[in-house]
Amino acid sequence: MDEVEVVVAHSERATLRVGDVFLKVDADQARLDVEVEAMSLAPVPTPEILWRKPPVLATAALPGTTLGRLGGPSTGSPAAWAAAGAAIRKLHDAPLPPWTGRAGRSIDALTKELDDECELLVTNGVLPADLVARNRQVAEAALRPWTPAFTHGDLQIAHVFLDGDEVAGIIDWSEAGQGDPLYDLATFTLGHEEHLDDVIAGYGTDIDLDLDVIHAWSSLRSLLAVRSLIEQGFDPFAPGCEVDVLRSRM
Repeated sequence: MDEVEVVVAHSERATLRVGDVFLKVDADQARLDVEVEAMSLAPVPTPEILWRKPPVLATAALPGTTLGRLGGPSTGSPAAWAAAGAAIRKLHDAPLPPWTGRAGRSIDALTKELDDECELLVTNGVLPADLVARNRQVAEAALRPWTPAFTHGDLQIAHVFLDGDEVAGIIDWSEAGQGDPLYDLATFTLGHEEHLDDVIAGYGTDIDLDLDVIHAWSSLRSLLAVRSLIEQGFDPFAPGCEVDVLRSRM
């Protein structure tokens, strides 16, 4: 009998692997709806859907391996990172889905969320005031008008599988929708910015790729994630994780 591997689990959802099948359990029916629809529309490789019986979505495992994970060593050749960049660009150039994703939150809503979170981080003594203030300043560059693209919304490197130097598939589409494409690039290189040049080489430089905005999204995403991760039992203070990303801006 195959072992049951817990890939990720928290109060909102969990992903399990049983042999060659991934089982995603999500209490939010709308998120599963988005995931299924986004995978059907995305012009990049995605897992095969085997069956769906809410609250569970079963998909086939993908070949290959990821380029690493946040807080862990990164792997893969420059060509593999460039291939990932090319796949991300293909997604961003695709026709827009009819809904807004996590990368498409309004500037006003995001500003309020960020300011409230920064206040809580300092008031509760989670992070030093100077670290929060500096990263809030850096994050300001992301709070500007942007041209919407088809975004993944949670494009961590652990969600992109490569077989050799080719993208074998991208998983976890529940945050997908219209959004700022630079949010995806920031998320993909979070904690691994040494590979940003390789990703951009594959993505292409024929559009406005403002590195300050990519860095801003990294700071913003990290500021918003720290307390939530702690509450869910994860450690954003681990080497290479969100707090180290914030410290790198000092």
